Amino acid sequence: MSDTQKLAIDLISRDSVTPDDKGCQTLMAERLQAIGFNIEKLPFEEVENIWARRGSTPPLFAFAGHTDVVPTGPVEQWDVPPFEPQVIDGVLYGRGAADMKGSLAAMITATERFIAAHPDHKGSIAYLITSDEEGPSINGTVKVVEHLQARNEKIDMCLVGEPSSTHKLGDVVKNGRRGSLSGTLVIHGKQGHVAYPHLALNPVHQSAAAIKELVEIQWDQGNEFFPPTSFQISNIHAGTGANNVIPGDLEILFNLRFSTQTTEQEIRQKVEAVLDKYKLDYDLQWNLSGHPFITPEGELVAATCKAIKKVCGYDTELSTAGGTSDGRFIAPTGSQVIELGPLNATIHQINEHVLAEDLDTLSEIYEEILKELLL
Repeated sequence: MSDTQKLAIDLISRDSVTPDDKGCQTLMAERLQAIGFNIEKLPFEEVENIWARRGSTPPLFAFAGHTDVVPTGPVEQWDVPPFEPQVIDGVLYGRGAADMKGSLAAMITATERFIAAHPDHKGSIAYLITSDEEGPSINGTVKVVEHLQARNEKIDMCLVGEPSSTHKLGDVVKNGRRGSLSGTLVIHGKQGHVAYPHLALNPVHQSAAAIKELVEIQWDQGNEFFPPTSFQISNIHAGTGANNVIPGDLEILFNLRFSTQTTEQEIRQKVEAVLDKYKLDYDLQWNLSGHPFITPEGELVAATCKAIKKVCGYDTELSTAGGTSDGRFIAPTGSQVIELGPLNATIHQINEHVLAEDLDTLSEIYEEILKELLL
């Protein structure tokens, strides 16, 4: 078994469900400190974070990732215990194998080999590791980035180890993400008996036309990097459960994944204009998870594509599809950001797994990226 696979198994064995780290960061820090990294522990409330850096000159290239994982779900449904990882027929099973302890292991071993061969490399290498990515994401990467900004320490290029691959390792690299804006909308009516509708006000009926208009809005056409902005209702609830009661309130949860063609403020204004147009009595709470960002083709993208071609023998696809990642907190500082990791087919699922040899290949790709950027 390779060093990368052994380290991945060690990390997966720790039940670091958000926001617990369970010693994963200590394990990583010890290996980084042994090859010349300065380690800073940056806890914020219950969340553990580390910032590790080797070198003091630009460019500063950072690996970013998280040690926390999502809950396992019913343990009895797993073929192997989720925190007792095993390699079976070349497949590594365990919670976090793909998202993203396999990537963390590949980062460490790639860095170890690179520094052993090139101790006097140019620039600096850093690690930004949190235990808050799968949770509320308020005391993790965002706080570390604020801490770095306060002392004028800037990440020039960042590789996030999120599982980006779709069909084979390295076939997709994320060079941006859409923005994510959610709304909790409550339409107020008046509860009453269905036999006496003139004495009540049904918020479902009152809001139907507005909902239809919101669903049909063409927010933008997207661009070369992003698909058009998408509005989706994710939850809708009204009533007491009885079929003879007109509901008093209607609650709607919705989300927009938006491109760089549309701003948060424009979305809010359009939604509220529609609700006001129909003279609805409503309360609306907004929650912005992240602005859209894009890293156009440049030094980091070129190095990543070249490394994948060299190691894997095929070209990669640049994509901005999928959900959000902690890259949304790093990109606004002016950093080039890409995401590259294992296949994402089983992330957050029962029996999460990766091909064990893919972790070794991923480590080789990471090492080649370091060579491209820092030699």
